[in-house]
Amino acid sequence: MTQSSGFAKVFAAIVVAVGIAASGWMVGQGIENMRSLDRFVTVKGLAERDVKADKAVWPMTYVATDDVLQNAQAKIDADTKTLLDFLASHGITRDQTELQNLQVTDQLAQAYRSGPVESRFIVNQTIQVRTDDVDAVVAASQDIGKLLQGGIVLGGQGYNPGPSYLFTGLNAIKPDMIAAATANAREAAMQFATDSGGQLGGIRRATQGLFQILAGDGAPNMNEASQINKTVRVVTTMEYLIED
Repeated sequence: MTQSSGFAKVFAAIVVAVGIAASGWMVGQGIENMRSLDRFVTVKGLAERDVKADKAVWPMTYVATDDVLQNAQAKIDADTKTLLDFLASHGITRDQTELQNLQVTDQLAQAYRSGPVESRFIVNQTIQVRTDDVDAVVAASQDIGKLLQGGIVLGGQGYNPGPSYLFTGLNAIKPDMIAAATANAREAAMQFATDSGGQLGGIRRATQGLFQILAGDGAPNMNEASQINKTVRVVTTMEYLIED
């Protein structure tokens, strides 16, 4: 073996040894990084805000019956005027109402009719109220007994669910509520990191939940749309890294 070839073999062995050592160091660093990435906490942040409805929709269906169609229609026309006057007395103007769904039923023309017919014709009419003055609708709905006393039959073949109260200002409060939910989640994560003897790192992953509009009083099975006072809720899910 010549001196040059021996030197080349020694050099090659040194290179291989250095490469193995470097590879081991890199693998060790990779494992350490993986371990640090595995240390994280998942927390949820809640934000709630009480709001008041800013729009009201109120379909009012009323009915008249008679053996003579013209008489039933005349009763409907008179009831329409009475209803519009009633609404106006509570501050609900004519341009905030719309006549809808005039329906006429001839009971003698029904193929599956059975038994005697008390009134041949049934006429249904609906007045739809749509207004931003929710307080006016609340007052009118609480005074609805005056219409019944005046001989107006509400419902009939239709269904009167009462007013629906809507909140349309969600986009205006979304940023502040998301910020509040995120701050709430971070506070919980910081407490967890402290209790585990570590420090809170950066955000690993974040998920924004859906915004919910709930009945303000929180009663079970309460219909949110029937309540003027509501609660807006959002829950965010955050993952934070935990550092040593």
